[in-house]
Amino acid sequence: MSPASLRDLADRVRALPPRAGGTVVVGVDGRSGSGKTTFARRLVAALRDAGADARTLHLDDVYPGWDGLAAGARALCADVLEALATGRPAGYRRWSWVRSEPAGRAEVRPGGVLVVEGVGAGARCARPRLSLLVWLDAPAPLRRQRALARDGEAYAPHWDRWAAQEEAHHAAEGTRAAAGLLLDGAAPPPGPDDPLPLLPR
Repeated sequence: MSPASLRDLADRVRALPPRAGGTVVVGVDGRSGSGKTTFARRLVAALRDAGADARTLHLDDVYPGWDGLAAGARALCADVLEALATGRPAGYRRWSWVRSEPAGRAEVRPGGVLVVEGVGAGARCARPRLSLLVWLDAPAPLRRQRALARDGEAYAPHWDRWAAQEEAHHAAEGTRAAAGLLLDGAAPPPGPDDPLPLLPR
């Protein structure tokens, strides 16, 4: 897929067939600080401007702590995507990063477009239910700078620990190679009609 702009991408996403029951699911994956959250927010805005019922699921709300990347991906697949696909109530156990404990259950309603963003959104177990997988990448120094600016120095002691999980996960899952759209997360976030910063395969 090579959309010309964010608006063009939104139109293409609206035309995709759902693969999770009646829900079109777009996965946005990449390493920490690569621009996933910003891109997902802008894509959802473009989808809504185009008349779609669109919302975001942030995997940061799902991971059970700093060692929970793999567990978060499993929860996405089993409790959200497979539940949507089979008509069961979909949802996940929220995680409180402040208290380092579970913080109740969040429901995920079916239908429309669900944009899932976070490391693990393109896990192998998720792909049969994704209508599109987007991969964002950016240089490590920029990603670290962004992550610490976003989450504060509380993230600093955990950067290497989390990065090791990311590397192991993406290597095992082959996420980048499976993506239908590769974007340069180091480029300025695109507006609705700006050219998308496509990466070569």
